[in-house]
Amino acid sequence: MTTPTRRREAQGGPPLGVLAVVFTVLFVAGLAVSTAMAGGHTYPSPFSAAPGILAYFHDHRAAVAVGGFFQFGAAIPLAIYAATVSVRLRTLGIQAPGATIAQVGGVLAAAFLALSGLVSWVLSRPEVGADPTLVRALQDVGFATGGVGHVVPLGLLVAGVAVPAWLARLLPRWLAFVGLGIAAVAELSALSLLVENLSYLLPVARFTALAWLVAVGFLLPRTRTLNTSP
Repeated sequence: MTTPTRRREAQGGPPLGVLAVVFTVLFVAGLAVSTAMAGGHTYPSPFSAAPGILAYFHDHRAAVAVGGFFQFGAAIPLAIYAATVSVRLRTLGIQAPGATIAQVGGVLAAAFLALSGLVSWVLSRPEVGADPTLVRALQDVGFATGGVGHVVPLGLLVAGVAVPAWLARLLPRWLAFVGLGIAAVAELSALSLLVENLSYLLPVARFTALAWLVAVGFLLPRTRTLNTSP
């Protein structure tokens, strides 16, 4: 006796692949444009020497404002991606917590990225730049929100998709496995708050997660064939 099957189709929504590409392009464009406007000088690390940090925000206010604008803009498609992928997983039959974890992680990652962008805009104001103590405090907030605050929840978004995709075979197994590795690095990047030398984990997790989300956006199916009892 053959077992009847039915196809479960995800509801319509913004294309995940396009959302991931838009988010990635906006984020990378913000880095590239602000660096070019600053004459090749990159956004300083809070672990850098104080004179260099203060000089950067004093001399490159326009670059800081533009970088903050792009960061804020990138947060919007990321939040939409998180909402859309969680709905996609549920309509494909995923009842495990992964779909909710993906949504919560993505929304938190977007919120922290948006906050970091707004803090950068505040740092570009001449009145703020005149107060060295305020500049350092705001830069630390910008780093905490746009660094660990963004990357750790971004790892939850990746894990929330990768785990159910692995178990339900919604994605190639190797891609789901890579996602689990990226998520692990993203969570470990929280240690950079305590150990300065581990701050390299932030860009590693961030950019690999971006590439992974783009791939998933185009490969995650809209339909799934489910077995049903006779």
